[in-house]
Amino acid sequence: MKKTLFALAAAATIGLGALAAPQPAQARCFGCAVGAGVIGGLAAGAIIGSAIASHPGYVYYEGYDGPPPVACDGYWARRRMYDAYGNFVGWSRPHWFCR
Repeated sequence: MKKTLFALAAAATIGLGALAAPQPAQARCFGCAVGAGVIGGLAAGAIIGSAIASHPGYVYYEGYDGPPPVACDGYWARRRMYDAYGNFVGWSRPHWFCR
């Protein structure tokens, strides 16, 4: 029964699509899409910006990590990586830096 209903619905959709006469494109309102795009972009920017601004950032938990790999007082950090032209390409793996 399901197969029959799906086949009938598919045939009706194809049939109605074939009968519909194509209409010529009409571009009457030049500023409508631009205005809607600007308003939508501002709304999306406000939502995403408020979500980023309310994030607490990195949190250091005392005792969460294991002992340091060498016997010196230091910290874990990542270094900025650059390509041959001086463009920033990403962050390195975490390394232990002694003070």
